[in-house]
Amino acid sequence: MAVKTDIQIAREAVKQPIQDVGARLGIGAGDMLPYGHDKAKISQSFISSLRDRPDGKLILVTAINPTPAGEGKTTTTVGLGDGLNRIGKRAAICIREASLGPNFGMKGGAAGGGHAQVVPMEDMNLHFTGDFHAITSAHNLLAAMIDNHIYWGNALDIDLRRIVWRRVLDMNDRALRDVATSLGGVANGFPRQTGFDITVASEVMAILCLARDLKDLERRLGDMIVAYTRDKRPVCCRDLKADGAMTVLLKDAMQPNLVQTLENNPAFVHGGPFANIAHGCNSVIATTTALKIADYVVTEAGFGADLGAEKFLNIKCRKAGLAPSAVVLVATVRAMKMNGGVAKGDLGAENVAAVQDGCPNLGRHIGNLQGFGVPVIVAINHFSGDTEAEVKAVKDYVARQGTEAVLCRHWADGGAGIEELAHKVVALADSGQADFKVLYPDDMPLLDKIETIARRIYHADGVDADDRIRSQLAEWQEHGYGHLPICVAKTQYSFTTDPTRRGAPTGHRLPVREVRLSAGAGFVVAICGEIMTMPGLPRNPASETIRLDSEGQIEGLF
Repeated sequence: MAVKTDIQIAREAVKQPIQDVGARLGIGAGDMLPYGHDKAKISQSFISSLRDRPDGKLILVTAINPTPAGEGKTTTTVGLGDGLNRIGKRAAICIREASLGPNFGMKGGAAGGGHAQVVPMEDMNLHFTGDFHAITSAHNLLAAMIDNHIYWGNALDIDLRRIVWRRVLDMNDRALRDVATSLGGVANGFPRQTGFDITVASEVMAILCLARDLKDLERRLGDMIVAYTRDKRPVCCRDLKADGAMTVLLKDAMQPNLVQTLENNPAFVHGGPFANIAHGCNSVIATTTALKIADYVVTEAGFGADLGAEKFLNIKCRKAGLAPSAVVLVATVRAMKMNGGVAKGDLGAENVAAVQDGCPNLGRHIGNLQGFGVPVIVAINHFSGDTEAEVKAVKDYVARQGTEAVLCRHWADGGAGIEELAHKVVALADSGQADFKVLYPDDMPLLDKIETIARRIYHADGVDADDRIRSQLAEWQEHGYGHLPICVAKTQYSFTTDPTRRGAPTGHRLPVREVRLSAGAGFVVAICGEIMTMPGLPRNPASETIRLDSEGQIEGLF
């Protein structure tokens, strides 16, 4: 019998009215702004009313470095939320929204898979409640206001050569990475070179995901540095008087979105910064809200633990005062074999030796996470071709690292297939073992922070940064930004900046190509290797096979 696709499974879901899902968490119908029958935004007034409640336990789900074999981090996040509810716990899920770029490219969506999905899957992977459109509009309003200010006399004395605010689009489009604007004569302004980033890399996206409320949002937007004057003084968004209008555009987008899993459990889906070029976590306001109304909150960090979890712990937790009680690290037998040197086409054959050879990638992530003082448990996301001997090899390896691996079948069986992990996660979270600490102190110099991440997380020998980058970091340090954490932008596929180097490589260095100050979001971005902040489409993008069928239903999405 043919295996059903994710979208076929999602369409068969029996969804509850979103008001009923919210009611289970104590959210009244009047505190929700419905978007149809199956999704809603949560009001700021309700969120404010929760301020004095105690927090539940925060569970972070992360993963090994992604491979073409698939890992299933979001699937495990959703499955674990269902599993916790199934064993009688009051649990909620917090994940990110999907970008159109990877949906129509090659990565796919962000709603989970199989019988561990968030629904409505099509809506969530496409326009959803319009949050990304609002972020794109707010970002580009500021860009328009910069050029307009210059056109009408440039009272702020902005240096056209030092405008650092690019435009954004929620699509993979390599042609827009480097563009010339204002061509065609005097009426169109002053020509200059600029470019586009993808919306998920926008500082506005980062700010929306880190702001606590609308007042904090407006303050952070105002703090954004958009350009420098001819005498190198920073020009902020506030100087252009754009922060108020941007906040208006983002007013509804700041409200977290509530949807449900296939098993009708609550899921907050809000914000969507990529972890390879941004900080890779869902919004602080969604996570903190969920912690006030659920006993256990399962959230994910993007891509592998070297990117997503590191930024979740060093940026989001630091900024929001959060501390996870346990971490679930997702791995697959297939990915271990790929890390052990097996080609994708040969993954179906049993190869215990390759599994063992690939496990050091898993081991490095375990050690890195334990270094943050949080207890770690490994979830082996089951594939039908996995053999008992291969699964045992992973479990034996993990046991030697001082923790435990649990085989999970949530993709095929939903919450019932992950009950064992759910019980063990509860025990870990309630054990009091967590003694969370960030990787570096606020007062460490910026370059030393980059060096610390490179050595402690990537296990590199050091950082390569030219004099231009070093002097820029020193200048920001001098101007009062030295306390900010670091957000590394690099490939997600490897601990190195070479996406082809799998496993747990050593003897490499971290080349820093560029640094950007995100003063509003509150971090410094270090762009490393050849990572692009505007991705391109692959040779055969998913968009080629996405269409409507004769009944008006979407085909080819997943």
